[in-house]
Amino acid sequence: MRDVLVDVQGVHKSFKLGETQVRALRGLDLQVQAGEFTAVVGASGSGKSTLLNLIGCLDEPDEGKILLGGQDISHLDDAARSRLRNRRIGFIFQSFNLVPVLSVAENVELPLLLHSEVSDADRKARVSQALVDVELAEFANQLPDRLSGGQRQRVAIARALVTRPALVLADEPTANLDSETTAKLVDLMVELNQRRGVTFLFS
Repeated sequence: MRDVLVDVQGVHKSFKLGETQVRALRGLDLQVQAGEFTAVVGASGSGKSTLLNLIGCLDEPDEGKILLGGQDISHLDDAARSRLRNRRIGFIFQSFNLVPVLSVAENVELPLLLHSEVSDADRKARVSQALVDVELAEFANQLPDRLSGGQRQRVAIARALVTRPALVLADEPTANLDSETTAKLVDLMVELNQRRGVTFLFS
């Protein structure tokens, strides 16, 4: 029996949109086991991104609790949320969010710079391995604008994995890509999930 990594308990979240109160989540319960590849599927506006933002400590629920590895992360202060995001959660975004003036390797290395316990040699080794994992080792010194959309998203996947997080949140990471590239990227994430035991929550 796998351990429960993410435990969402009775979560509510609403937003103000003009004069309208939008109830994005209404008493949601969800459990994700460690090592799972879980897809959250629904129409646009059904609350998928809201859910991922709450689990990723980018927002707080109005009601209910969210546990990550048994820790209640529902209402942490800003500093604690930042530490948790950097240490335990990797993010893959729809728009890549790469730094255009940094090379591929430097983009992947970026989150590790906040890990003072990681030596320079270990940092370089992790970046190299992450780029091998996503089949971009030969592009390490390229700038992002020299890459295709699919290659840029592979850089984002490498960046998400380089800190060895407990959980990777992927919010519609293939929405801007063609169907063939989408299939290859999903296959890559499934392979990394199976080979490295990384837990993915995929919208």
